Amino acid sequence: MPVGGFVINVDPDRIEESIKKLTSFRGVEIHGSDEKGNVIAVFESSNSHEMEEMVKEIMKIETVLSVGLTYFNAEDEVEGNANQG
Repeated sequence: MPVGGFVINVDPDRIEESIKKLTSFRGVEIHGSDEKGNVIAVFESSNSHEMEEMVKEIMKIETVLSVGLTYFNAEDEVEGNANQG
């Protein structure tokens, strides 16, 4: 199960609206925000492709300016692929 840490920059005047939209995504946890529009989030997904698609959908939110990856762990996914080969 991949886990990623992200800093999502949103319109500072619409932080609460942005957080509400972000938390509607399955696997998204919000861990904080500041007055500049930086939202700290952790994403969990079934696989890396699913997480990539989640980021693409979040980028479509009108109030989202950028999504920056700060941490990524897909150890279980890599181990699973190694065991298949």
